[in-house]
Amino acid sequence: MPMSKLPKLPSIRDLIRIYNLKAKQQLSQNFILDKNITDKIVSLAGLELDNALCVEVGPGPGLLTRSILDSGAQNVVAVEKDSRFIPTLRQLQEASDGRFDVLLDDMLKIDHSRIVQSGLQLGSNADGHIKTFEYVHLLGNLPFGVATPMLVQWLHLLSLKQGIFTSPNVSMSLMFQKEVGDRIVAGASDSARGRLSVVSQSICDAFRIYNVPSSGFVPRPKVDATVVQLRPLEKPLLKSSLGTLEHVVRFSFMKRRKMLARIFKDWDPAHIALLEECEIDPTLRPQDVPTEKFCQLAHVIEQRNIKLP
Repeated sequence: MPMSKLPKLPSIRDLIRIYNLKAKQQLSQNFILDKNITDKIVSLAGLELDNALCVEVGPGPGLLTRSILDSGAQNVVAVEKDSRFIPTLRQLQEASDGRFDVLLDDMLKIDHSRIVQSGLQLGSNADGHIKTFEYVHLLGNLPFGVATPMLVQWLHLLSLKQGIFTSPNVSMSLMFQKEVGDRIVAGASDSARGRLSVVSQSICDAFRIYNVPSSGFVPRPKVDATVVQLRPLEKPLLKSSLGTLEHVVRFSFMKRRKMLARIFKDWDPAHIALLEECEIDPTLRPQDVPTEKFCQLAHVIEQRNIKLP
């Protein structure tokens, strides 16, 4: 049985100094150097580790990776785009007792079958007792500049049960800048509510699990961060394609301060009837509409092949 704790390793701060690793502003990189923070994130994520694959996005120098491995995870695969971090991650791989592998690739472009195969081929599964993973956990301190496109891509894959999201049990525990995290978890009538709120909540339960102040990063960003966990709903609210829902919500929130009646009248007065059919109060503003009602509206629009502006 592989070990559940890593041996003593050089500190991340020392590795950054030894390898002269500096955060690249153009890649929206910020490092966490306090393992108490990453340990807390993993603990609060409540990961089921039996027959599970943990996929980390953008591990950087590997502190969150250490916390994942120290939690007892037996199958961990990281996808890192920046080749500068590969030497430190290879050291971690050697110390992991066959529990960790790193792939040099872009998470937005990688073939997800590579990730799964890497997990199945880890030394921890040398006897081949795991044929498919019952649980897949996606974790990452996401670069703020690409965090939203990443999440939207993963939500599309989840809605289609593709890539690593074919697993019957999936969770995503991801760090965003606080403003984005606030939008993801915002309920109806919350001032932070927007397109990302509705799209995320159409197929997932989304909730905040931990806040990280800007002082927890090096270099220190201008904003605080928050870790949001998303787990698929047992009964998704989404009835259309996610693309149609995105289009409906984007159209609605373009004039977020106006009532829906005015938004739809400006589009085509005849389409106000769509709101009535879906039992949506036309005097509501977009942020006040429950996710379920937006999903119902998207379903009707898609079924009738109605073209939005």
